[in-house]
Amino acid sequence: MLKAYLASDKALVALPESLAEGPDESFDLAKAAWIDLLSPTVAEIEQLRRLGIEVPTLEDMEEIEVSNRLYLEGDTAYMTCVIPGQAVAGGPVQGETGVTDGSASPAQGTTGAGAVGGAQPVSLPVTFILNASRLVTVRHHEPRPFVTFPHRAGQSSCGAASPERIFVGLVEEIAGRMADLLEGVGRELDHVSGTLLGNTEPLAEEALRASLLATGRSAAQISRVRLCLMTVERMLVFHIPNIEKRSEAGKLRATITATQLDIHALHVHAEFLEGRITLTVDATMGMINLRQNVTVKILSVVAALFLPPTLIASTYGMNFRLMPELEWSFGYPLAVGLMVASSVATFLIFRWKKWL
Repeated sequence: MLKAYLASDKALVALPESLAEGPDESFDLAKAAWIDLLSPTVAEIEQLRRLGIEVPTLEDMEEIEVSNRLYLEGDTAYMTCVIPGQAVAGGPVQGETGVTDGSASPAQGTTGAGAVGGAQPVSLPVTFILNASRLVTVRHHEPRPFVTFPHRAGQSSCGAASPERIFVGLVEEIAGRMADLLEGVGRELDHVSGTLLGNTEPLAEEALRASLLATGRSAAQISRVRLCLMTVERMLVFHIPNIEKRSEAGKLRATITATQLDIHALHVHAEFLEGRITLTVDATMGMINLRQNVTVKILSVVAALFLPPTLIASTYGMNFRLMPELEWSFGYPLAVGLMVASSVATFLIFRWKKWL
């Protein structure tokens, strides 16, 4: 799918998709300031090739070497980062991270942990191809910022009057989305902590299992957010020298610096949430250990209650010839009485020691 947008001071002007379906249409694609490719077809790749843009394949985008993710071809910068999003129908469900991201649809908010409407959450690479004439984005999934940014591009700090400004505004939108995901993790941890520590009664096994699962999803979410922040930050560091060639370098440099500070703050907040996850996991495991200790305690008490009677029965079960009690008429009642008395005495001692 190909979407194209014209740049303007106040907002992005979307090109109707019907006009971008082929090179013979009345609209000249070269006028677009931002071309967004979602799982591009061969025809769409050929359209971009006519504009002098080589579209990388998904395999190329998944390469983790810096030289394959950040490089220049003439005056065109190729920059790749990993962003959480939703899988598209027929698209890949695993990228270089190999795990789902827990992103939610607009109706679900930022705390959702599973797929919405049958879509599989994934983390996949996105390539930004930027030069003075246009910005081209290549992706194979649906990151939330690519849905929201076209509608509020004019509200970004640097507007949408040029491809460079569109790129910086889109990076700001990505950073904002990562902040939303971290806020969702914080709310999830608040709920889990409240369930674990806010109840005076012991939790059921199902509740403890659910707490562990929710905490595990939160930990995985944080790792994916941090991967996104790391790759975006590295992309901005690579791009800063390139903006010096632009006429609006001063404004762009200030905005990029502010975005880098935001990303650093999100890293710090992610570290704080990781500490909370460690505390939550420790609390959950502590609850599980307490339940296991109760079970072991019951088994130990039962074994201790039957130990003295077992000793008495074993003593009189020995087959020695000289055992006077065996011929005594009160021997059997005495043995049974000793067994009962020893069990009762053990029980009373345990109650006295407050072990029961």
